Amino acid sequence: MKELQTIGLLTVSNVFMTFAWYGHLKFSQMEWSKNLGLIAIIIISWGIALFEYMFQVPANKIGFNHNGGPFNLLQLKVIQEAVSISIFLLFTTLLFKTERIAWNHFVAFALIILAVFFAFKKW
Repeated sequence: MKELQTIGLLTVSNVFMTFAWYGHLKFSQMEWSKNLGLIAIIIISWGIALFEYMFQVPANKIGFNHNGGPFNLLQLKVIQEAVSISIFLLFTTLLFKTERIAWNHFVAFALIILAVFFAFKKW
């Protein structure tokens, strides 16, 4: 159960993170934001990132094995990166239709998934 809670919270966290880091790039196409300066965009992104942390911190707390969770610190980080790239690929495909995902991007994603495998492999 803690595995699913951790991964679920990391997923929600990464949705907010992706919007905070890259969502503002779509602002220029929205009427309400055409006259916003960089400082305003940064403040909006920080506001979005606050919600990222509201899910990221509990995910790490629940998932960390020293707190009774199932994952060690390295496993948590590798899971977070795999979730992050997954959310980013969806975000890019759905919101930025001008971006083309090529074969090399899929190879890079496969290598990240391979990293998850190796992070969990008992030697």
